[in-house]
Amino acid sequence: MDAREILTKYYEFANAGDWDGWCDLFADDQVMDEQLAGHIEGLETLRSMMKGMGTMYRVFRNEPVHFLVDGEKAAAVSHLTAVSASGEAIEAEVMNFFRIVDGKIAYMANHHDTVPFQVLSQG
Repeated sequence: MDAREILTKYYEFANAGDWDGWCDLFADDQVMDEQLAGHIEGLETLRSMMKGMGTMYRVFRNEPVHFLVDGEKAAAVSHLTAVSASGEAIEAEVMNFFRIVDGKIAYMANHHDTVPFQVLSQG
């Protein structure tokens, strides 16, 4: 898969709640800087962390708005709409940066306003 196909699958898997398929897009030695979860190294750490996504949200939709691809670097702007496990609505604009090597996500960083996600720690 090329970078654009990987980005498309990234959002398709996330919106389908297919977190195993989503994790399969990442390299074994992936590094992620996630705004809420922090610095995450290694695919198995990421896989273990993502097992909680199904209980964290009643609804989770992350719709891509723009993709920019430049060789192994890519960026995606998206709009996230979610409902927490306690029923609180979450809306956020999100920017993800990716470095894609040999058809896998080697590095990803995401950036968004953290205020809408404060409801996750209140439930």
